[in-house]
This record gives sequence, structure tokens and C-alpha cells, in this order.
Amino acid sequence: MSITKNALIRYQALDRCFRNSGRMYFWEDLLEECNNALTDFDPKSDGIQRRQLFDDINFMESEAGWSVPLVRIRYGRKVYYRYEDLSFSINNQPLNDSEAEQIKSALQIFSRFSGTPQFEWVNEMIPMLESKFGLIERKNEVIRFESNIDLKGLHFLTPLFNAIINERVLIIKYKDFKSSEPYEITFHPYYLKQYNNRWFVFGLNSDNQVPNWNLAIDRIESLSETAIRYQSSETDWEEYFFDLVGVTRPESGYLQEIVLKFSPEVSPYVITKPIHPSQKHKNDPTGLEVKIKVIPNFELERLVLSFGEQVKVISPQDFKERISQRLKSAGRLY
Repeated sequence: MSITKNALIRYQALDRCFRNSGRMYFWEDLLEECNNALTDFDPKSDGIQRRQLFDDINFMESEAGWSVPLVRIRYGRKVYYRYEDLSFSINNQPLNDSEAEQIKSALQIFSRFSGTPQFEWVNEMIPMLESKFGLIERKNEVIRFESNIDLKGLHFLTPLFNAIINERVLIIKYKDFKSSEPYEITFHPYYLKQYNNRWFVFGLNSDNQVPNWNLAIDRIESLSETAIRYQSSETDWEEYFFDLVGVTRPESGYLQEIVLKFSPEVSPYVITKPIHPSQKHKNDPTGLEVKIKVIPNFELERLVLSFGEQVKVISPQDFKERISQRLKSAGRLY
């Protein structure tokens, strides 16, 4: 049985309910949670009825689904639903045969592009998917990919992506680190970008007419579509980010040549993993001189500071002074 997008949203909602030991979920509650999840994904959704809910539960309990360890606990004249093993999750289960075959077929198509210019990412994606979904039979794991397992808000990626593709305006409830309470903004999404294991979405904040507003996805609390007319962007986002390390573009920032001197110990690392695509370097016995052309920002400062005593800022003077001041402030903590 193939799983549609709406069905998967319902299964994920039920999975969260069944794992929640802090609340009793009767069938009415489960139905409400499923319909809330569907509405969050598609505000025009009509939801499901009781019969579909029980069909979903039966599928999850079946071998064709995930054989979930579901128990029905009587409470008065009603029953509520919960996993017998609260550590169980459908997200931790191996693929069934049908799902595995579908993914293998997709990977065979992707493999045709391996080695083709502009498709270098395929070389990384194929082993990652094969390992993640258990498509290669081995007793022990042989590859590990970096990820942020505690990152919140990943379920917003698909609706944000769809809103960009379909040019939909969103009402987003957002809570940044500085605010005590969440607030709403009217947002025209344009571009999604991942940096340092976090996802960010860029677009027009039409409440204050800022065309490159930056939202961290893990700080989004809810989003919904609105009928407001979508305003397109003329920004070339690949070009927009080329002059940056990270995602922050200072309002008063401008392109500068940054010159750094790395110690011989870390020179091979910096050569094989450039800190920016514009990097040019010159190596000698005293170390590695690196030149990059970027707009200095907070992320660049953090990157330089991460090398500690093994890097020195040569120029420009204002960036050199900022790094020096931050090192002095750090030293006063010890």
C-alpha cells in the first residue's frame, strides 16, 4: 500500500499522540489532532471523519504498516490509546518492502547523474539515503552523517517549500530569542537555506517592507496561508549569499578583502576545506596566508574565533580589532 502525503501527515500526528504519556487521547482527541495537522499543512483541507481515523489506526497496527504496539486502556465507559512501549515510534522503524523498492528505484535514477557537473550532491545523497533507510544489509553501521536531532520546526519545511513554489503568502507566528511572547508577521517566502545544522527561510516581511527578512525555522510556532497577493522577488539568492559566510547580511556591510594567517598545524585543513569559495591562499613554512572577499558578519567572526590561537587576522583593521576585542573579553572569563 502506497502512502500519500496526507496519510503520512495523519500517521505522524497519531504517532505523536500514542507516544505522549502526559495525556489521554480518546478517539475524538485523535481525530482533532489529525485534522489540526492536516489544516496546518493545507488550510483548505476538509479533514477526515471517524471511519478514516479507525482505518488509519488499523493500518498502523498491521504488518503492511508498522505493527505499532498499541493498547486500548479503559477509562470509565471510554477507552484511550497509547503505545505499550512509549519509546516506540514509526520514525524509528525500518522501511517495508514496498517503500524500500520505491526508494531503490528513485536512487537508480539519481545514480545516472553521478559525476555530472552541477550534480555533485548526488554523490553524497545516495550513500546517505542507502544508509539512513537500511537499503544495504549490514550488521553494523559504516557511515554517519552530521545532523541536529533536536532541531524543532522541520515539519514546516514542506509547507514553506510549497508556499515558495506556489507563490503563497503566509501568516507566521514567530518567537525569536529576544521576545518574551510570539508575534505574527505577514510573510512572502522566497528562499530556504541550511547553515550550521539549522534551516532559515528568507522573504518579504510586508508588515515593515523588508525584502530579505530572515526567519529561523526552529523559532516558527505556526503558519497558515492567506489570500493576500504574493509579491515576487527579483533577488538572485545564490548571488545574495555568495559574499557571505552563513546567513546574516549586515545592513551597513560591504564587500571587503579579509586576510588571515593560519598556523602550519591547521594549514592542510584550511586548504582542503576552504572557509569561502573566494578563498586564495599562499603557503610557506610560517603558515598559510588566506585571502577571501566577503561581507564581514557575525558568522565569519565565529568561524575565525573557532580556530583560536592558530589564526591571526592581518587585515582589514576594523575586523582585526573586533576579533581582538572578543578574544580579550573571552580571556577575562578565565
